[in-house]
Parts: sequence; C-alpha cells; structure tokens
Amino acid sequence: MRVSIVGSGYVGLVTAACLAEVGNKVLCCDIDSAKVAQLKNGISPIYEPGLDELLERNQREQRLDFTTNIEEAVNHAELIFICVGTPPKEDGSADLQHVLKVAQQIAVHMNGFKVIINKSTVPVGTGERVADEVRRTLIQRNTLHAFTVVSNPEFLKEGAAIDDFLRPDRIVLGTDETPAGQRALRMMKALYAPFQRHHERLMCMDVRSAELTKYAANAMLATRISFMNELANLAEKIGADIEQVRAGIGSDPRIGFSFLYAGCGYGGSCFPKDVRALIQTGEEAGENLSILRAVNSSNQRQKRVLVDKIIQRFGEDLSNMTFAMWGLAFKPETDDMREASSRTIAAELVLRGARVQAFDPVANETARKALDEDLATFRQDGPLLGHFEVTNTQEETLFNADALIVCTEWRMFKSPDFLMLSRTLRQKAVFDGRNLYDPALLADYGLIYEGVGRRAEPADQGMPVEQIRLAS
Repeated sequence: MRVSIVGSGYVGLVTAACLAEVGNKVLCCDIDSAKVAQLKNGISPIYEPGLDELLERNQREQRLDFTTNIEEAVNHAELIFICVGTPPKEDGSADLQHVLKVAQQIAVHMNGFKVIINKSTVPVGTGERVADEVRRTLIQRNTLHAFTVVSNPEFLKEGAAIDDFLRPDRIVLGTDETPAGQRALRMMKALYAPFQRHHERLMCMDVRSAELTKYAANAMLATRISFMNELANLAEKIGADIEQVRAGIGSDPRIGFSFLYAGCGYGGSCFPKDVRALIQTGEEAGENLSILRAVNSSNQRQKRVLVDKIIQRFGEDLSNMTFAMWGLAFKPETDDMREASSRTIAAELVLRGARVQAFDPVANETARKALDEDLATFRQDGPLLGHFEVTNTQEETLFNADALIVCTEWRMFKSPDFLMLSRTLRQKAVFDGRNLYDPALLADYGLIYEGVGRRAEPADQGMPVEQIRLAS
C-alpha cells in the first residue's frame, strides 16, 4: 500500500520505518529541511534501538523516502498519518495547532479520497476538529473530495518501539459508521494485517473512545508508578522495605509486576504530558479527575526525593561537594531528556553550589543542552554557585566525587565495582534512585546506602573493606 507520514519525530519515524519494512511504499514529510537531508543520508535524528538499520534498509530498497513537499506527500497516498507534536500549553491542555495546520494542508492538496489518520496523541474530540478543518478548507477552495478521519493511537515504549510496532499487543482503530469510515476501516485492516497474522490484535471502536483509550492507558501506568512511590515513602517512615512489598503484591495476578517499581519519579514525552492533558479534558467537561491530580502532584514531589535525602545528610550548602551521577535519560535505551528526574536533581544540586559530574551511555549531548536550558534563567540573576558537566565514562564521574547518584537503570550500572566505589567516594554515600542495589551488600563494603523505600543497613556493619579486599 502507499502511505504518507507527516512528521518525522519519534512516532513518525518508527511508524514510517515499520510500515516500509513489511512492503508498503512510505513517504515521510517534514518541514525541517535539515532533518530531511539528514534522514536521506541515512542518519536518524533520534536514538532508538534498531531504527537506524530499518531506515537504511528500506531507503536502500526504495520502500521509504523523505520530502519537505506536503503536496507530494498528499498526492502519494490515500492513507495519510498525522504524526506531529502536541506540546502542552500552560494550562496542561494539548496544543493542536500543528495537527490542525497539517489537516488544512492536506485539504489544500487533496486529489481524491483520503484517509486521514491521527497517530499523534490528541484529546478527545480532535478527530472531529480535524474533519471540520478539512471540510472548511475544501469549501473555501470550492473543491469536493471524499475523506474520513481515523484515530489510531500509538502504544510505543521508547527503547522498545520497533518491537512494539512489529509485534503489537493491541492495535486500536477509531472510525465512524459512514460508508467512508467503513471503507477506511477495511484499508486500515489491510495495512495492519502483516502485524497480526498469528492472532487478532485489532480493536475497533468509535473515534472518541479510541482517543480516550490512549490517555487512559498512560494515565493508568503513571498512577501505578506514583502509587508505589507514595508507598515507598511510607515504607521508609515505618521501617518496611518497598521491594519486599512489591514482591508481595505483584504476585497477585490481579495486580501483576509491571510498573510497580518505586523510584525518583517518571518522565518522558508521554506520561507527564498526557496526565496533565487528561486532567484538563476533565476540567473542560466539568469532571474533576482528583486521582490524576494527585498522581501529577505526587510525581513532581518524587523528583525531589533524592535531593531531600542529600540535603538531610549533607545540609543545604553543597558548595564544597562533588556528585557523580549515573544515568540522565528518563529511562534506559533512549536519549530522551523530556521531564527526566535527573534534570530536577542536577539543577537543584548546582543551585546549592555542588559540582555534578554525569554520564549517560546515549543522552550526554541532549542532557547537556537540557540542563543548560534549565539553568539559563538562574544565570540571569548572577553566576551559578555550582557546575554541571558530562563525562565520557561512568568511571570519570567518580573523580573527586563525594557521593554517587543513580538516576537511570541502564544495564551497565546494575553491577558496578562496589569495592572501587567504597575506596573512591569521599563520603562513601550512594543515592540509588532506581533501587538497583542491595542495601546490606553495600553496607558490607562500608557504603552508606539511600534508596527509595528501602530499609538501609548501617554502613559500619559487616566485614571491613580491607578484609573484603584481602578475602577476594
């Protein structure tokens, strides 16, 4: 089939590459000429495991191409995906200006029947607004073409997006009951047939229900995370261990283990934005979504949990201290720094005079830019007391460091040299924002352990470090 994708961001590129991989002729359009040139040269502007190989192969085999010409993209296909950004406004609602602009441009260049597919995460009712924009533009131009709008939300996990698309757990399609809507449904079923040959994954519903399904899924996962974080904070105060609690409740099949890990808050492009957008949707509909308001507030507090632990141990003035930071991206296998907890932690420490030496396997450059933006407003009031820098290796972060902070659970951080840490960190403190380590084991190495909801062991218990070295 012939498919056009408008927008070459994260969702657009993954969608384009995966649809091309199964034989479709895909044309991806973006207004950013520099990005399009980069993509034509086989260079992806984002980090996603497996994406570079798909882009290169499908371009080489002429199933995938890129353009800045929206007319070319509209004329190329009957199936046109809208995959542009919907950034949050100040009130938390989604900004639909880019979506509606694309809808208008599609209408301007329509040359026949078109299925316009909202792949971007959009509020309930956006399908109708897109249809109204197309209809209005067609009337203004005194042209008449049949079209329909489909809601096809994405459920891609950053770091595993290729696998999620090629082997989906569900494919949600929102269409209407009109003849055009049913024609579009048949076309969409044919498009997704290669991804569900073993068993049916397609879920067909009305457009508004499909739009709400996307928000509801992300809001549910965010709720589980914030719930566990609040239990973790309680566990610390009453002498329980959240990891043992997690095992106890996760074994219940009605609950399961997914998204039950306590930590220093969720981030990324989806959960924070979508929770706030759903709250705003409820407000506009006259419904106070109090649980989601609590989820959002709880997560904002949780991003400071390690900062509070550091201040409690070392005081408000951190001007003579250096902190090693492992992990900057909001999660492993991505370079996405949007609303990452590391940004809150690093900025708070720098403002208190600390030096932060950070390392991430793929997000160093995006982190450098993000933190520079975060700290820019404070520089207007005078020079910053502290300093933030990224290093080339995780070992370099430890140079003259007083303590270690773990923000992202990359595999390479899960089993470090604890003996080396105990001999390198001047204050022998580890602040584990992802609960990767065993508190008792770190105590054996003379390390002070601060996790999230963990029952820490006194660092002076167990075998002295020198005895451990000799025994090994």
